[in-house]
Amino acid sequence: MRMTLCPLFSGSSGNSIYIAGGGVRLLVDAGMSAAREEAALREIGVNVRDLDGILVTHEHVDHIRGLGVLCRKHGLPVYANEGTWRGILEKEPGIPARCVPTFYTGEDFYIGGVNVRPFAIPHDAYEPVGFTVESRGLRCGVATDIGHICEPWISAVAGCQALVLEANHDVEMVERGPYPQRLRKRILGRNGHLCNADCAKALVELAKKGTRAVSLAHLSADNNLPELAYNTVWEALCDAGYAGEVCVSVARRDRVSDMLVLEDEVADAV
Repeated sequence: MRMTLCPLFSGSSGNSIYIAGGGVRLLVDAGMSAAREEAALREIGVNVRDLDGILVTHEHVDHIRGLGVLCRKHGLPVYANEGTWRGILEKEPGIPARCVPTFYTGEDFYIGGVNVRPFAIPHDAYEPVGFTVESRGLRCGVATDIGHICEPWISAVAGCQALVLEANHDVEMVERGPYPQRLRKRILGRNGHLCNADCAKALVELAKKGTRAVSLAHLSADNNLPELAYNTVWEALCDAGYAGEVCVSVARRDRVSDMLVLEDEVADAV
């Protein structure tokens, strides 16, 4: 049994993650144009027509930019909750009715032999969620666009062997940067984005519960640096005694990132 997790794009310009396991192939979000989504999938050897569906975390444009075209062109089912559908259809009213299955936040559902669990996250959208995907004892998760650490989402992803986890910004860079006060307040707010230090703190707790590979995601182009995010997390893991036990990589903004592979409960980045 094998499960793979690969960020295709990660950042404010667009987000999309490929997950495969148990004979099921999924996208989490489609935040780039359909053409770029299809090209990124081809790069990892996947034909978009072979996807079993798209899971949507929330309706912000950097998560749904390519959604309408992919639906209309390929008839792909799109899984979202009621709040997110409300936001999506305000922006993409032409999505075919056959492509709109609805799930309920906090309730598991199945796509083929894969169990999907959507869990609530604190973010400034209608009804934002993260996801865990599980098949035959292998479990991975997506937790991005998170304003702050809180017990519900930490518990939801606890036990995931591999995880895409937000490390959006460095607080000092935001506070000293050129953004207007309103935007700084949003980023740093409890429904904004997760900073490097909080990402590191969360990952230490998750490492205690079995996480062995993480891709740091949704890095800000203006308020973060890949090496800063990596070093912040790595130093926290080292201080907690997890040096060498957790494989850490950084998702790229505009191209395919390292693939996390779960096999017999062992996670590696390739």
